[in-house]
Amino acid sequence: MTDGVDFIPLPTWKIFMIQFLNIAGLGPIFGAIMGAQFGTASYLWIVFGTIFAGAVHDFLSGCISIRNNGESLPEIIGRYLGVRTKNIACAFTVLLMVLVGAVFVSGPAELLAGMTPKSLDMYFWIVVIFIYYVLATMLPIDKIIGRIYPLFAFALIFMAVGILVMLYVKSPDLPEMWNGFGTKYEKNPIFPMMFISIACGAISGFHATQSPLMARCITNEKHCRPIFYGAMVTEGIVALIWAAAATYFFHENGIVDQATGIAYSGATVATNISKDWLGTFGGVLAILGIVAAPITSGDTALRSARLIVADFFHVEQQSISKRLLICIPIFLVTVFILIYSMSDAEGFKIIWRYFAWCNQALSVFTLWAITVFLVRAKKNYWVTFIPALFMTCVCTTYLLIAPEGFGLSETVSYIGGGICVLIALVWFISWFRKEKKL
Repeated sequence: MTDGVDFIPLPTWKIFMIQFLNIAGLGPIFGAIMGAQFGTASYLWIVFGTIFAGAVHDFLSGCISIRNNGESLPEIIGRYLGVRTKNIACAFTVLLMVLVGAVFVSGPAELLAGMTPKSLDMYFWIVVIFIYYVLATMLPIDKIIGRIYPLFAFALIFMAVGILVMLYVKSPDLPEMWNGFGTKYEKNPIFPMMFISIACGAISGFHATQSPLMARCITNEKHCRPIFYGAMVTEGIVALIWAAAATYFFHENGIVDQATGIAYSGATVATNISKDWLGTFGGVLAILGIVAAPITSGDTALRSARLIVADFFHVEQQSISKRLLICIPIFLVTVFILIYSMSDAEGFKIIWRYFAWCNQALSVFTLWAITVFLVRAKKNYWVTFIPALFMTCVCTTYLLIAPEGFGLSETVSYIGGGICVLIALVWFISWFRKEKKL
């Protein structure tokens, strides 16, 4: 299957580091910080979500891709949920990939601008990052991604280990598990808001779009567990560390103003924690890790978009002209979204909210597809069936209750979410009975 572009065998340790950096992004850092506003309940979601939902989701999506010659996520969804669902998932996934590419530019550009001379402003770094996106999306996977990603992954892990050590050294006064479930603000209830805010640190549909990238580089299916399951558990640990650190700052110094509920940005909180706890040198390394994570998620997101579109239209990707044919429209849409997010004061926040929901909604598609796969393979399908029902409830309830959704009351939204879960359950039972008769 080696094609010199996307199907290139790589060492297992390198695939693990690339997968970890691909799925990490800003999720386990900024998501955990935003989730910490809900208090110590975020710890439970990160731990149980990672073990019983996220890691299973990433591991099995990678395994299924390997067994089907490195198929991308929409192809996998179509294989088990039907062609119509595949078409919806394809459009949905490409939209998510473009959103990832757009929202993960301005954040690191802002941080880099703050670390460099004033002449190198945020717009300069946006251009630099986007040029890098183009190269990483177009070139063979071993030319850029395979060489620099492991170094960035080490920086991200160093940052997390450093924060963990300082948690033990400083022994901050953290609230008890039963005494810090966060202040409840209007239209921001812990369910479903926390489960959308903390995505990549617990479960994320975006991860299933990245697993096929690495599945095309794995030489033995036995390596799937340490790579896919292991990378997600590692990310969960990173998220838990940041949630604990952010909870301390929230509890003591007020990341969120207790009177108004106004929060500082995730970048501000992460920067302050890194500098205060790791010193100047450690803080710089930590911030570089924070910068590298979203950039590397953005480029692989656009690379995934290229492969998904190529798979859908059956366009070979060995020739650079065919890669350009697909990449140019993707880049143009990404630039348009980026310009909108920067031209409107609320643009970035709006795009981020839709990205967060799309991210979790994609995990619902993936979990149901994996459940069908497990049923047909006569394996224990409960490991994804329960998470599929739960995430269906989370996503539908969020869509009903969120201001950017329908903005309904909590009671109506919870009832609506429950009805959607009931419909999904009835559909599954009906399908399951038909499947057993075959």
